[in-house]
Amino acid sequence: MNLSFVLEKVQSLRSEDRPIPQLRDDHDVQVRVKFTEFCGSDVHYWNCGEIGHFKVQQPMVLGHESSGIVEQIGAKVTTLKVGDRVTMEPGEPCRRCDVCKARTYNLCPAMAFAATPPYDGTLAKYYFLPEDLCYKLPDSLSLEQGALVEPLSVAVHLVRQANVSPGASVVVFGAGPVGLLCCAVSKAIRGCEGDCRAGLEFARKFAATSSFLPGNVSVHDNAARLGVENELGNGADVAIDASGAEVSIKTGIHVLRPGGTYVQGGMGRDEVSFSITAVCTKQLNVKGGFRYATGDYKLAIELLATQKVKALDLVTDIVKFEDAQRAFQQGKDRNGIKTLIAGVED
Repeated sequence: MNLSFVLEKVQSLRSEDRPIPQLRDDHDVQVRVKFTEFCGSDVHYWNCGEIGHFKVQQPMVLGHESSGIVEQIGAKVTTLKVGDRVTMEPGEPCRRCDVCKARTYNLCPAMAFAATPPYDGTLAKYYFLPEDLCYKLPDSLSLEQGALVEPLSVAVHLVRQANVSPGASVVVFGAGPVGLLCCAVSKAIRGCEGDCRAGLEFARKFAATSSFLPGNVSVHDNAARLGVENELGNGADVAIDASGAEVSIKTGIHVLRPGGTYVQGGMGRDEVSFSITAVCTKQLNVKGGFRYATGDYKLAIELLATQKVKALDLVTDIVKFEDAQRAFQQGKDRNGIKTLIAGVED
């Protein structure tokens, strides 16, 4: 039927046959899922059973970073046909509230997002979505690359929130997939020729121009050393945090020049402390970034198709569907960067 990978309860996973999802609307599309990546949120639900106010209270199918092939279309679908290869945007907004009408549908209070309680995810044989949330892949892109569009879109959204411009210096905190992709997008989205910082050796190979490991000193001293080592002068133009770590947030505030922009994308503890005085006296622009909104998916696909971002370099393993639990263990152990889970075989 519809073999699915289910989080039964905290640290308990199982494969389960579920009914094949039926089209609810004439604009719906049924997709045969071919590749799914595990995400940090999937691992967190597995470990803790909750993220913020989202709590797993019943068995839930995991996964939301997926690509696949169209198997069935509704009577009014005009942009896709059976056999098309697509990447899936896994969150369906209400489309009627004020934030949806303002083109910030990622903030919709009624958002039904895959693998976020109580909604099932995409790590199954079949999944369905409205046609406008299924993006046809260019012939030049593989289905493996299609599964990377979702995390790349998160990075696109964060960089667009920062209004990165040509020549800007960009400091990125966090060397996980989103941080690495923020580096790549910062260099590509606006033709940015400035500095893009992240941690770890892979970051330098992938997109960053240098890396920085903080010392066991104050955030002021770390920010000062970061600026000196990278010739940031009066400070960086943009700081993006993709780690959620309080020390990174504090350092990011202090490394910015007066009038600089800070964007928070990483989620850590619900509450952290940082220098509100620095925010005021440097008149910083402080923004949040959540998922993706209008135009982010399309731009992510364009960046992949033009090879301005080579996100496939982040994939360190591909496992069969029946070995999906191994992928989650790798995520928990931080073994590798991105693991792809292949779709259910016939």
